[in-house]
Amino acid sequence: MPVILVTNDDGVNAPGVLSLFNAMKQLGDAYIVAPDRERSAASRSLTMHRPLKVEKLRKRVYCVNGTPTDCVAIGINRILSEKPALVVSGINKGANLGDDIFYSGTVSAAMESTLLGIPSLAISLVIKRQPGKTHLYFETPAKTAVDIGRYILKKSLPHDTLLNINVPDVPMENIKGMKFTRQGKRVYDNAVHDILDPHGNHHYWIGGGEPSWETGHDTDIQAIENGYISITPIHLDLTNYEALQLLQGNWSSRSPKNSKHKRKVR
Repeated sequence: MPVILVTNDDGVNAPGVLSLFNAMKQLGDAYIVAPDRERSAASRSLTMHRPLKVEKLRKRVYCVNGTPTDCVAIGINRILSEKPALVVSGINKGANLGDDIFYSGTVSAAMESTLLGIPSLAISLVIKRQPGKTHLYFETPAKTAVDIGRYILKKSLPHDTLLNINVPDVPMENIKGMKFTRQGKRVYDNAVHDILDPHGNHHYWIGGGEPSWETGHDTDIQAIENGYISITPIHLDLTNYEALQLLQGNWSSRSPKNSKHKRKVR
């Protein structure tokens, strides 16, 4: 049976990671190695200024007092007896669409395992605020993760690539289908707030704000808005090759040997 590492950024006891853990047991020997508390928006931070503690909570379930990236690094290199065949990060309670991926601990955990050469995916539940709603459909992304995980175990993924998956918060029968998408553009207005503590001291609170996004039929955001599961392949090589060629060409044209104008000798 293949070994599967499950992690997240919502904490080891979050309902999303437990749902994902139980689902991954259909595909192999699943283990949880996750933060001991919520570490949302931790991005790709590694803990390098203090030692990290690992605690075994129960069979195949471990927590680390660190970031999601810490959990993947320690899980693969120290906790698991063999290299996992798949790393699955989530199920995040909330979307990871557009520019969210640059901050997301969920996506960053999958990035870390991709850097280590392990096929990986990050999966999130896109929750829309509705007054009085209490049930979240974690079973929908859990089933999606099983289907895609089974494919990855059979076919693998392109080199240096992970999948960022976002799933609408609806029953599986209400999902219109899957779409392979590109990363959209989503930014938040008024995300830094001025607050006062009980003593009247001034502070800032980062978070919240109203999201705005670009439109485009092939973006992750548009797919979710239309009721589809969004699957975005993310390449870890951040080089802008078009800009690289442009800059190389422009810079070489500045070279004295290519210049049409000779320097005047005084």
